[in-house]
Parts: sequence; structure tokens; C-alpha cells
Amino acid sequence: MLNYRQLHYFWVVAKTGSIVRACEQLNLTPQTISGQISLFEQTYNIKLFRRVGRQLELTEAGRQTLPYAEHMFQLGGELELMLRAQPNEQQTLFRVGVADVVPKSIVYRLLAPTMELTEPLRITCREDKLERLLADLAIQRLDLVISDSPMPSHLDIKGFSQKLGECGISFFATAALADRHGRDFPHGLHDAPLLIPGPETVIRSRLQRWFAEQQIQPRIVGEFDDSALMQAFGQSGSGIFIGPSVIAEEVKRQYGVQVIGQTDAVSESFYAISVERKVSHPGIVAIAEGARRELFSV
Repeated sequence: MLNYRQLHYFWVVAKTGSIVRACEQLNLTPQTISGQISLFEQTYNIKLFRRVGRQLELTEAGRQTLPYAEHMFQLGGELELMLRAQPNEQQTLFRVGVADVVPKSIVYRLLAPTMELTEPLRITCREDKLERLLADLAIQRLDLVISDSPMPSHLDIKGFSQKLGECGISFFATAALADRHGRDFPHGLHDAPLLIPGPETVIRSRLQRWFAEQQIQPRIVGEFDDSALMQAFGQSGSGIFIGPSVIAEEVKRQYGVQVIGQTDAVSESFYAISVERKVSHPGIVAIAEGARRELFSV
């Protein structure tokens, strides 16, 4: 069986570049480290290092071994962090993945009801691309994924989508941009500088169809997968940007912008994706009930 302690000594020496520095990091003697690495080499009849002057260099066997060691001890570090972060017996862990296209204010308002449950939850929240989040959901590293689209049909992953709600969109602008382009909505948007969601978002194609129907052609100056980054550019006056109408007042207060128009002809939808058809996790139940009762009218 592979001796992980010996492999760890090899990995630290390879990372630090010398046995002396490895000794300082591991708080061991040079004899211990070099002796254990020698035993490892003897076991597999290989050489992991060669000495060039006063320096150690990896041999071909050492170069091939290093990536495996890197991956193994990186996973070990993640495992240790996970074990140390385990909730106490009175808490239920609730692991939520959020697609990076979902506005942060929507995420907060969806998750807020879980903080008021009588049964305490410990929430971990991770943002990423939808497909990577769904892969983690499939292997039960996540309990829930919040997205702007239902479970994609082309993915061979077992998952069930629950629509949380939908709403129209509002157009936001700084006072200066509102003075120039805020009149005669939506036609005032023609040739106006516009910040739009990236091509991976569902709202992007709906927005473009609506512009074509209205015979409007804004001047696109930026595309963003991350809604928070788009809003930051909008706050600086770089362009007009969109957001869900249900959080319009929040966006106005947070970014110091104005609403120059609103339409329900272009809507954003939000979904909770889980591996259970009949949801039982108290956190997911609270999100679904809170969304329908307070945030959206479905």
C-alpha cells in the first residue's frame, strides 16, 4: 500500500525546492526526510530527485509523480477544512449552489426565510457556472441549486426543477444617462449605451427579441455573466442596465440610479433545482414558500 507519509515528504521537498526548507516547514530533521524519501524510492525502484550542484532537481519519475501528489494533498486539505467546519448536532447543513447569472439581491431574498426557521440551519453558499453546480448536486455535494433556468434537458443528471417565480424587468440608469435617454421609453433606448447579461443567460435572448419587436437598437457597450459586475459598471455611468422589477427599489438605493422604464413583456424566471421530486429539506421548503408568498406572484 502506498505510504502517504513518505509521499508527503517528497511533495514538500519538491514544492520548497530543498530538504532544508522542507525541514523548516515540517519541523523534522534532514535525516528523517531524506531517509523516508529513500525508502519510498527503494519500494518502487525509482529515483525522484537528482542533485545538480547544491540544488535538487526532479527526475522524470519525480515530475510524473508530483501532479498526483499535488492533487491528493489538495483534496486532503479540502477534506480537513470540511471536517473542521461540520455543524454542531443542533444544526442542519444546507448547501446551496447559485448560478452566477442570478442577481445577488434575489439570492439573498430567496434565502432569507431559511434564517427564520425554528430548526437552526447552517448555510454554505457557492457561486459558479450552472453545469458545474449541477454536477455537484448529482453527487450530493449540494442540496439545492438556484438558477435562472430549469434543469437542462441535455444533461444526463437526475434533478427536478421547481419554479420559484417570475417577474418583468426594469431599466436602470444614472441621472445623467436618464436625462439623455429616459424619455419616451422604450424608444429612448435606441442608440443608448446598454450593459446586457452574457449569452449564457436566459434573459439575453428574450431581451434581444423584444428590442427587435420594438424596432429598437441600443448600442451594447458591455456584456456580463455576473449581474453584480454589470450593476457596478451601471453605477459608474458606463451604460443603462437591467434587473428584475421585484428588486427595483433595492437597486435604486444601493447603486444610486433611477428606473427609466419597465416591461413585463420580457420576464426573468428563477428555479430551485434539487435531486428530490418531493422536497423534504426544511431549507428548500422555506425558500419555495417564501418566494411565492413574499417575493413573486406566480
